[in-house]
Amino acid sequence: MTSETIDVPARTPVAPDGTLGAAPLHPGLSDPAYLRRRDAIVARAEGHEVGEPSPPVTYTEREHETWRQVHTALAAVQEDAVCRAVLRARDTAPIPADHVPQHAEVGDRLHELTGFRFTLAGGIVPDERFLGAMARGYFHAVQYVRHPAMPLYTPEPDVLHDVHGHGTHLSSPWFADLYRLVGTAAARVSGAAALDLISRVYWFTLEYGVAVERGRVKAYGAALLSSYGELGRLHRAEIRPWAVPRVVTTPYTAAGYQPVLYAMPSLEHAADALHDFLDEFDEDTPARLGLPAPAEDGHGAAA
Repeated sequence: MTSETIDVPARTPVAPDGTLGAAPLHPGLSDPAYLRRRDAIVARAEGHEVGEPSPPVTYTEREHETWRQVHTALAAVQEDAVCRAVLRARDTAPIPADHVPQHAEVGDRLHELTGFRFTLAGGIVPDERFLGAMARGYFHAVQYVRHPAMPLYTPEPDVLHDVHGHGTHLSSPWFADLYRLVGTAAARVSGAAALDLISRVYWFTLEYGVAVERGRVKAYGAALLSSYGELGRLHRAEIRPWAVPRVVTTPYTAAGYQPVLYAMPSLEHAADALHDFLDEFDEDTPARLGLPAPAEDGHGAAA
């Protein structure tokens, strides 16, 4: 998804004790040694074509340890905070407990399950490429690991997010079909406004979606599934009922805890809502539905 990652003041954890502050203070955005390692991995995505194999990464023991810490923490917090269908998908997903997997390790299994594979990204990907690739069964994913000093929150998506979040989704034919739906709609349009509208609907569903299950709000979005911090504070977010006109006008950013989430009455309603909006989506959809202009913000997500 496009646009720069901007800060939401006092909504980003910047220290291990949970202190909130400006996103640039997070060690993942400020530690020079970490950034050199991250940027070296990111550089390998330059010129990468969708569908080409991702080059292998030699991960350090510290990166594997960060993976193990997050995997253990997520497994515990997800049990009570995540929709049951997502937990079932997680149990079939190619998510190792003891090491950072290579893209091929994850992608080969995803392809067996749903026909999807990971394709390499270095960070933010333009909407047309990011969304459109889903129609062809490719999901853009990064390879770097979050900062070890803050393993339970990262201000930008990393390999833990892509595998634990989107890897879970893409192990389920039900979720994989929704990704293809988003991609197919994006492939039908080329205008920035139409693509931005699709990306916003994607953000508040497949990234940050919640649904009511047995009377409680539970997470199903990939960004929530992979964030121990977000899952632990779902009750602190403002939960609004799903409504596309409100979604379009809600500013959002990739950095910081999300202040607003949109809830579906059930997980099944999420699929119905996406089909209702995207099945016939075209350049004229915003005007036809009388939708207001999108909010101006610094939205965006790494692949």
